[in-house]
Amino acid sequence: MSDHYQVLGVSPDASADEIKKAYRKLARELHPDINPAEDAQERFKLVTHAFEVLSDPSTRAQYDRGGEQGFGLGDIFDSFFGAPQRSRRSRSERGQDALLRMDLDLDEAIFGANKTLTIDTAIGCETCSQTGAKPGTSVKTCDVCGGSGQIQRQVQSFMGMMVTTAPCNVCRGAGEVVPSPCPDCRGQGRIRAKRDLDVEIPAGVSDGLRLHLPGQGEVGFAGGSTGDIYLEVSVRPHPVFARDGDDLVAILEVPIADAALGFTTEIETFDGSSKVEVKAGAQHGDIVTLKGLGANRLRGRGRGDLHLQVSVLTPSRLDSKSKDIFKKLRELHKEDGPRLGSRRAKGRF
Repeated sequence: MSDHYQVLGVSPDASADEIKKAYRKLARELHPDINPAEDAQERFKLVTHAFEVLSDPSTRAQYDRGGEQGFGLGDIFDSFFGAPQRSRRSRSERGQDALLRMDLDLDEAIFGANKTLTIDTAIGCETCSQTGAKPGTSVKTCDVCGGSGQIQRQVQSFMGMMVTTAPCNVCRGAGEVVPSPCPDCRGQGRIRAKRDLDVEIPAGVSDGLRLHLPGQGEVGFAGGSTGDIYLEVSVRPHPVFARDGDDLVAILEVPIADAALGFTTEIETFDGSSKVEVKAGAQHGDIVTLKGLGANRLRGRGRGDLHLQVSVLTPSRLDSKSKDIFKKLRELHKEDGPRLGSRRAKGRF
């Protein structure tokens, strides 16, 4: 372990100004932008670390006392009163969670789908194997706190001189430092990159639903655990079909003559061609149900239904022959002329 005073070329009793001047002089000489030599870069890191320790009165005092061996009155006080010992925090940190949006077509939401997302996230640095240290070097014990992650400061109180414990501001409470950071990740153990994420969308998801993908988020700092991804489903509107819970709904447009006489026809559904039968005398708003042609039930069994609401189409333009036919129909059904009807609900739309 190098002596910080020797690194800066000052004596142990040097003043704060002398330490600052020595650092500035060496920093100008050794800065990577000025001195490209590899040994200069290593010396620059040592000089910077030494200045970080000696420029702060509390860490300098702790260093002068010999790191974690420089304890005194505070240990006696804590032992007497039974004060709890603070544990150092881990240098590693869990990666953040991410909320992403997944756009789906209606049929993908109904039947499920396998999708691939390209995401911009933090991945593990292969150069340093996520340690954050330059290859050939390693993470070192902090020489200020001696690996405890804490330093002690003397303060004057009404009870006399006391010693308080605080996180070490050199290692930030981790008890470890990286003297030579990895050039690719700059000591973080992770880098930003794009990666493909394969996602299996379960059948029956609905608009606004969030899927939880544990361990698929960004890699943590210095080898920390990976965060999670929350995937919010957004279903694109369909030009024909709409979702109503586990059911599907659509409009079945029917010419007035077919509504009166009844008919059988074929329509295209998500399951292919299906037969639809409408009985004679169908009214505007009537519902025709096709069982089992709705959406799959999410994490359940079976499917909903497809409901078709009849929309009777009245011709807006009639030639003379068509007008004659409708006039004859009106004469035949005079008793069915316009009148107020009941307010019972017609249909479900």
